[in-house]
Amino acid sequence: MEWFTSPDYWLSRLVFQRGLAAIYLVAFWAAARQGRALLGEQGLTPVPRFLARVPFRRSPSLFHLHYSDRFFVCCAWLGAALSAALLAGAGDQVPLAVAMVAWLVLWLLYLSIVNVGQVWYGFGWESLLLESGFLAVFLGNEHTAPPVLILWLLRWLLFRVEFGAGLIKIRGDRCWRDLTCLYYHHETQPMPGPLSWFFHHLPKPLHRVEVAANHGAQLIVPVLLFTPQPVASVAAGIIVVTQLWLVASGNFSWLNWLTILLALPAVDGRRAAEVLGLPRPPAPAAPPVWYEAVVLAATALVLVLSYWPARNLLSGRQLMNYSFNPLHLVNTYGAFGSVNRSRQEVVIQGTDDPVLTPHTVWKDYEFRGKPGDVRRMPRQYAPYHLRLDWMMWFAGISSAYAGSWFTPLIGKLLVNDRATVKLLRATPFPGTPPTHLRARLYLYRFTTPEERRATGAWWHRTLLGEYLPPVRLEETEQSERPA
Repeated sequence: MEWFTSPDYWLSRLVFQRGLAAIYLVAFWAAARQGRALLGEQGLTPVPRFLARVPFRRSPSLFHLHYSDRFFVCCAWLGAALSAALLAGAGDQVPLAVAMVAWLVLWLLYLSIVNVGQVWYGFGWESLLLESGFLAVFLGNEHTAPPVLILWLLRWLLFRVEFGAGLIKIRGDRCWRDLTCLYYHHETQPMPGPLSWFFHHLPKPLHRVEVAANHGAQLIVPVLLFTPQPVASVAAGIIVVTQLWLVASGNFSWLNWLTILLALPAVDGRRAAEVLGLPRPPAPAAPPVWYEAVVLAATALVLVLSYWPARNLLSGRQLMNYSFNPLHLVNTYGAFGSVNRSRQEVVIQGTDDPVLTPHTVWKDYEFRGKPGDVRRMPRQYAPYHLRLDWMMWFAGISSAYAGSWFTPLIGKLLVNDRATVKLLRATPFPGTPPTHLRARLYLYRFTTPEERRATGAWWHRTLLGEYLPPVRLEETEQSERPA
C-alpha cells in the first residue's frame, strides 16, 4: 500500500524516537534513584501495601507478580539501559520486529512503575510519556518508511495536549480571560527555575501579551496541525517556540520537552533535511504485511479509545490530566486551570535539644528544588523530576494533599533514614538524628529588584503559622499504627 508510509518524514521520526528515548532514560533514572525512598518496602507509601488493596485489573503492573525493592530498581535500571541503547541508535541496527519489541518493553516497564506509583506518579506527563511511548512502538525503524497513520495519531495526541490545556484555561480561572494570570504564575508555580524571578518582574503589559499569545498557541495553532504542508510545519514550529519559553521560565519535568518532540512528526522532514543539508537515506523496503496489519490494529484501537477524550474536550465539565483506562492510552490533558495568587511553603525544621524551651534553636531542612533558603537562587532540574519537592508544593496548598505521606516523611527524618535524606539537598543533622521535628507554613514571594540589590535574597518569607507541632519519633510511630 503506497499510502501506508511516507518516506519524507524519515528525519522527523528519527529525532522523535531519539528524543523519546532520552526522556525515557531520565524517567527510569529518576525511578531508580527515588523509588526506594518513596515506594519501597520501607518507603513513604510502600508498594506492597498498595498491591494488597488494589487488584491487577485496576493497576496492571509486573509488580503484581513479584515485588521487592531490588526487583523494582532492576526494572528501572533495565529501562534506563534499554533507553540508552535506543538513544544511541540501536533500534535502527536490528530487524523491525526486534525494534518494536524494544519499544514495547520500555512501555511495559514504565507502565508497571506508574501503576504502583500512587501520589508520586499522579502527574499528567506520566500518562503523556506512556501514550507517546505506545505510539512509538509502531513507528518502525529505518528498515521501513514511517507509517502515515501513526504520524497522524501523534498529531492527534499533540492536539489534545495543547487544545485541552487551552480549553481548561479559558473555562477555568478568570485571570486567563482577563489576561492577568502571569502576574502570579511565575512566582507561584510548583518549582520556579533560575529565570523565573526575572520573568516575574517583566512589565505587566508584556505579561498580558504572553497570556494572549498562549491562548492563540493553544486554541488556534493546534487546529493547523491537520492542514497541508507547509502550514502544519509552521504550526509545529510555533508550538516548539512556546514550549521553549515555558522551559526557560520554570521546571515542569519532561512535559515541555515531550510536547516539543510531539511537534516534530508534524514537520515536513524532507524540507527540514534539505535546509540542514542532510543527504536523503536510501529508499526503504516495502513494509511487511504483518507490520501493516499491526499498525492498522493499533490505529483502530486508538480511534475507538479517542471517543472519551474527544467527548471530554467538548464537555463543560472538562477533566484535566485524566486516564480513562489503566493502560494510560488516549488520555486527556491540561494544566493550570487555576492559578494560585500566593505561594505557601511548608518548611520542615528540627532540633537536637532533648527538651524544648523558648530558647530552642530550630534548623531548616533544605530541599533540592523547592524554595527554602531565601538567598538560594532557584535551580534548573527539568526534565528530571523531583517528586518529593513537587508534592511539598501541593502540601503547602492544602494538608489534604499530604495525608498519606507527610507523617511517614517526618518519621524517616527523625531517624536520618539514608534513602529519604538522599532526596534532600541538605540535612542540618548529618550525624546524630534530631530529637524533635516541626513544620511551619510560610508565605513566600519574590523579592523586588530593590530588595534583591539590598539583601541578595531571591525570596522574602513571612510566617503564617504552624503546620505540624513539634513531634518526637515515638509520636510519629503511634500515628502510623492502624486503629
